Amino acid sequence: MSKIIGIIPARMGSSRFPGKPMAKINGIPMVGHVYYRSKMSSKLDDVYVATCDKEIADYINLIGGKAIMTSDKHKRASDRVAEALGKIENQIGGKVDIIVLLQGDEPMIFPEMIDEAVQPFLNNDEIVVTNLMAPIRTIQEFQDPNEVKVVVDNKNYALYYSREPIPSNKKEPNEKYMFKQVCIIPFTRDFLIKFNQLEPTPLEVIESVDMMRILEHGYKVKMVPTNYDTYSVDTKEDLSRVEKLMKADKLIQKYS
Repeated sequence: MSKIIGIIPARMGSSRFPGKPMAKINGIPMVGHVYYRSKMSSKLDDVYVATCDKEIADYINLIGGKAIMTSDKHKRASDRVAEALGKIENQIGGKVDIIVLLQGDEPMIFPEMIDEAVQPFLNNDEIVVTNLMAPIRTIQEFQDPNEVKVVVDNKNYALYYSREPIPSNKKEPNEKYMFKQVCIIPFTRDFLIKFNQLEPTPLEVIESVDMMRILEHGYKVKMVPTNYDTYSVDTKEDLSRVEKLMKADKLIQKYS
C-alpha cells in the first residue's frame, strides 16, 4: 500500500502579503484552516507543515500538528517540500510514495479535492504528477493575473499554463475551455526530487508558473477537474472575501 502524505509549505515573508499564513480567518490562522481541512482527506496518511518560521512551527505544534523546520533560503515551494520530505523520511525510517503539495494560502480547501488529485496515481502507475483545475466562472477571474490559467488536451493533460487569459476568447465564447489551476499538486517521490533537479526554463520564467518547467522538459501533468469552489488568498482584499465566504462553511464546525 502506498504511503501518501501532504506537506504544506508556509513562510511569513510573502512579498505581496507579509505574515499571510498567520492571518486570521474567523479566529483561526489561515495555515490552521489548511492543516485541519487537509487532515480530513481519506487518502492522506499524514500532514506536515514545512516552514522556516518559528512562529508558524510553534502554532502548528500547539494545535497538535507536525511542523518541519526548513531553510529560509528556498525560493520555491517545491524546494521547501523536498527538504521537508528528507527530514520526514528520516523521522519515520522509510520512504514516502506520494507527496501532495498543499498551498498554505488555500484556506477553503475541501478534503475531497485532495482525494480527487491523488486518485489518478492509484489508477495509473505511469502518472508522476497531477494538478487540480477548476472552471473559471467570471471574466474578472479570467483576467486576474493572480489566477494561473491552464489549457488541456482531450485527455486532460496540461498543454500550457499562463497568468494571461488563455485560451483566447476573441472569436467566440469559450467558457467550457476556461480553467484555473488549483494548487493541490501531488508528485511521486522520485519525480518531486527530479523536478527540483531540472534546470529552470524560459517559459517558466516568462509565465511565472513553476509547472511550465515540467512541460518544457517533456514530462506530462495530468490535470484533474474539480467542481469545488475555492479562492486562494494573495492579498488582504482576498482575505476579506474568503472570510465572508467561510462564515457559512460547514467544515469549520468540525475543528473550530
